[in-house]
Amino acid sequence: MASLSIRNVRKVYPNGNEVLKGIDLEIEDGQFLILVGGSGCGKSTLLNMIAGLETVSEGEILIGERCVNNVAPKERDIAMVFQSYALYPTMTVRENISFGLGIRKIPKAEQKAIVERVANTLQITHLLDRKPALLSGGQRQRVAMGRAIARDPALFLFDEPLSNLDAKLRVEMRAEIKRMHQRLNSTIVYVTHDQIEAMTLGDRIAVMKDGVVQQYGSPQEIYDRPDNLFVAGFIGSPSMNFLRGKLVNGDGANGPGLAFVLEHGGRETPLALPMEALSARALAGHAGQEVILGIRPEHVTDALSLSNGHHGGYRPTEVDCTVELTEPTGPDTLVVTHFNGAPITCRTHPRAGAVPNQALRLAFDLSKALLFDPVSENRIA
Repeated sequence: MASLSIRNVRKVYPNGNEVLKGIDLEIEDGQFLILVGGSGCGKSTLLNMIAGLETVSEGEILIGERCVNNVAPKERDIAMVFQSYALYPTMTVRENISFGLGIRKIPKAEQKAIVERVANTLQITHLLDRKPALLSGGQRQRVAMGRAIARDPALFLFDEPLSNLDAKLRVEMRAEIKRMHQRLNSTIVYVTHDQIEAMTLGDRIAVMKDGVVQQYGSPQEIYDRPDNLFVAGFIGSPSMNFLRGKLVNGDGANGPGLAFVLEHGGRETPLALPMEALSARALAGHAGQEVILGIRPEHVTDALSLSNGHHGGYRPTEVDCTVELTEPTGPDTLVVTHFNGAPITCRTHPRAGAVPNQALRLAFDLSKALLFDPVSENRIA
């Protein structure tokens, strides 16, 4: 395996279109990096540049200690798994897995041992003599992964490998890829637009937008402390709620502090902000100004869920609302209502009795809330 360094990498096409605008990433040997973002953000272009399928306009890409900017793809010691599987239809599974080994002139006996080991790892030994047309989507993806594993490369590259699978198979294959990473301790760069894949698979996540890395960090760090509104809204399902409102001087749990004004049903309720959980210094000077409060659905809940929770010495603020929509999911029920002129999704207990057009008392856990600047869209606390 090998580390990967991406240093101030830019990609500008001859027509002047700048797709990547100075990417800096450091991936340690054995880490699992996720490149995540919407369509057109540049994540696939960056993966292709690592693979050598696209040229680098500026900057350096190093695999291990070697700069590979001008190294041919076949000499970069990488293996790539594609969205479309890219299997040879006239070859059996055994022949597909061993094809790259034959190109590298690996002895037949060694090829056979490698294929058996890889097939056993991915639980496809019983499929070795079948051709791709006789395989399911999940089985084909396992074969594509097996062909990559057989090469024992320094770096694995995955280009949205699960997007052609149904929901159940995606969950199964996510677990399979994670097991593979744990067994092989391999260095992986994985491209996806699915933030659930990003959260469940990666050691490190690079959230991209318009050719720029918006935030780079661990999944939990990005979920809990997003740098800006884009990252906060992109990561998480359901996504974070955003409410525009004013900060006013108010009484906090530990004395005078700031409060966020919540508007609902023609009334205003000041929600005291727990200053010990936020940065008082960062909020200095924002009193009386408009901010955007971000709070995740699991931190706006009902009294029943609140009584089952553990909040230490902090007591969430309770507010009445009118339920507009309910979405039962089994373990909990998502409730949609409105505050400050915006829809807000809450995660409630199934037995909370949420019914459309009826009242429900919600609790806001503001110790987990974030505040964003409405102009720069960056997090301020």
